[in-house]
Amino acid sequence: MKHLLTVVLVGAGLLLSGTVSAQDRDRDRDDRYRHGDRDEGYWRGHMFQRVRDDIEHVQSVTPYFSGDQFRLTRVKEELNELQGKYESRGYAPEEMDDVINALQRVVRDNHLSERDRDMLNDDMNHLREFREHHEGYR
Repeated sequence: MKHLLTVVLVGAGLLLSGTVSAQDRDRDRDDRYRHGDRDEGYWRGHMFQRVRDDIEHVQSVTPYFSGDQFRLTRVKEELNELQGKYESRGYAPEEMDDVINALQRVVRDNHLSERDRDMLNDDMNHLREFREHHEGYR
């Protein structure tokens, strides 16, 4: 019984330390969002990578075997496909709609912190803007 209690306490301590570590990492990462560093200069020429970075951040704090993780993977696949076509001059606005719809499902259905939800909504707004004005992006 004493051994079981020790195992439970050690496990709880490890879980708590992982949570605190993730919160510290998120707090450091959020400084650039809080201080308004996500202006047009932040996005210009790097939109696909910026969105991918945000998705990867959310993936890093999402339980691995979950529907949330599946939806995030789907967004990355759609984004990678779109970027590949865009770079080979095969962009079509309907493909951007696929990325936006996949990202909307993440924002709507995933268990996200308010900060991450706001960040992904910001990404979605930039994707929509790109869809409307992509010819000036390069």
